[in-house]
Amino acid sequence: MKVNIKSWTAVAAWRWDMPEDDVCGICRSPYDSTCSKCKYPGDECPLLWGECNHCFHAHCIFVWIRAETSHGRCPMCRQEWKIVAKVSQD
Repeated sequence: MKVNIKSWTAVAAWRWDMPEDDVCGICRSPYDSTCSKCKYPGDECPLLWGECNHCFHAHCIFVWIRAETSHGRCPMCRQEWKIVAKVSQD
């Protein structure tokens, strides 16, 4: 018996290389979703990982850090915010 495939539609999904938490600590949206500034998830708003081991959408943490009341500190642990890595999409 021989089977001929006449058409095939591929479906793909992607996910961030996730940190321990599954939501951004600022906007509370899932990492593989969009932040409040984005229309689509992906490279336009990567995840940024800080020295303190907390991770946020790029737009969220940039808005947070620019706020005068943040004093340049992580919103979760209040340590000085320093970017260690940009979490890439696989």
